[in-house]
Amino acid sequence: LPGPFTDVVTTNLKLRNPSDRKVCFKVKTTAPRRYCVRPNSGIIDPGSSVIVSVMLQPFDYDPNEKSKHKFMVQTTYAPPNISDMEAVWKEAKPDELMDSKLRCVFEMPNENDKLNDIDASKATPVLNTSKQDGPLPKSHSVSLNDTETRKLMEECKRLQAEIMKLTDENRHLRDEGLRLRKVTHSEKPGSPTALALRDNGSNSLPSLLVVIAAIFIGFFLGKFIL
Repeated sequence: LPGPFTDVVTTNLKLRNPSDRKVCFKVKTTAPRRYCVRPNSGIIDPGSSVIVSVMLQPFDYDPNEKSKHKFMVQTTYAPPNISDMEAVWKEAKPDELMDSKLRCVFEMPNENDKLNDIDASKATPVLNTSKQDGPLPKSHSVSLNDTETRKLMEECKRLQAEIMKLTDENRHLRDEGLRLRKVTHSEKPGSPTALALRDNGSNSLPSLLVVIAAIFIGFFLGKFIL
């Protein structure tokens, strides 16, 4: 079992059944409070294997203290019909039981490994700091660009609305001009009504020029923004 033992240390135990019969197994330890074994019992089919996880709980390791922790894997051939595993072990005869004993060995990492871990832990905050310091100005500039873009888009929408409004007014003035021309042709050229209508037509020309200029300005402004 490799240290340090400040966290749970897990090692795997592989059990293989080389026989042609089913085998029941059970894992025992001399320190049941220190270990968690999963699974601690079960059945292995002929020619199959099972992985048993042995998890050592955290404890204060003393290198001067010799390990006295031991494990024993006990096995027996499974009866034809198994209904109760506890009954199988109670009814098994001593000559039908087989066992293998294992002694736990604790290994602490070398001093060089400790130094490498310390250097890595010292270097990690510096790397994280550099990563955190870098993106901040970039994210700030991105937020400013988003704000400016949002303002420009709103201004573009407002100008487009103005262009649509001016287009409607231009269409209305054009229809009004056509109506006035029809009325003018129906009247005599020298009559006061014709003169008044001609004056109205001439007065509408500056409005048409303003509308056309506004449309071109809005079109080019929209192209520039987008």
